[in-house]
Amino acid sequence: MSDTTTNDKNPVAPTEINLHQKSRLLEIAFSDGFRFNFPCEYLRVFSTAAEVKVMEQPVHGKERVNISLLEPQGSYALKITFDDGHDTGIFSWGTLYELGKNYDRNWAEYLQKLEQHGLSRGDARVTDQEGKVVIKLVYFIELARISGKDEEEVAVPDSVTNVETLLNWMRKRGERWKEAFADDRVQVTVNKQFAEPYTLVEHGDEVAFVPRPKI
Repeated sequence: MSDTTTNDKNPVAPTEINLHQKSRLLEIAFSDGFRFNFPCEYLRVFSTAAEVKVMEQPVHGKERVNISLLEPQGSYALKITFDDGHDTGIFSWGTLYELGKNYDRNWAEYLQKLEQHGLSRGDARVTDQEGKVVIKLVYFIELARISGKDEEEVAVPDSVTNVETLLNWMRKRGERWKEAFADDRVQVTVNKQFAEPYTLVEHGDEVAFVPRPKI
């Protein structure tokens, strides 16, 4: 995969790199203003490592892979170590830029290849014995008054996979919930750690909602 540059003399370079491990995302902002959120799975299956490039079948079963270590390689690239032990992929800034710009096309082609080979992205989602994803919701201040309780266990639909989709689902529980969860009014923690929109929500998690102070 060749490097992509904004022009021949000034290759794109990162201005900000943030690893969001709970969300399994690597966020990179580039010097031309573009910002990409790379799922760890995406980077793993599109690894630049030589042994990956020559595989007859696509890399698969990496849906829950995470990044364990980032190591800059001089001023031109980033070595990424994944928690499945893969540590031979070195991504130039141009390669990462290209992967970000072409994410939709690359991902669609990857999913098509998985289907053609009869492969899957990973294990089925963890559930209880009835096949439900059950999480514990904890409410603070006026949210506790709206719910009439400080906490509850709920089974969420399959569409709820992260904080963003959980908040969307909460807003649909009624008008009072819609107003309480409007805009950016609630701070969310997952398992007592501050969460982001793409932080994953899984069976057995504790999700707490804290109203932000009104300005």
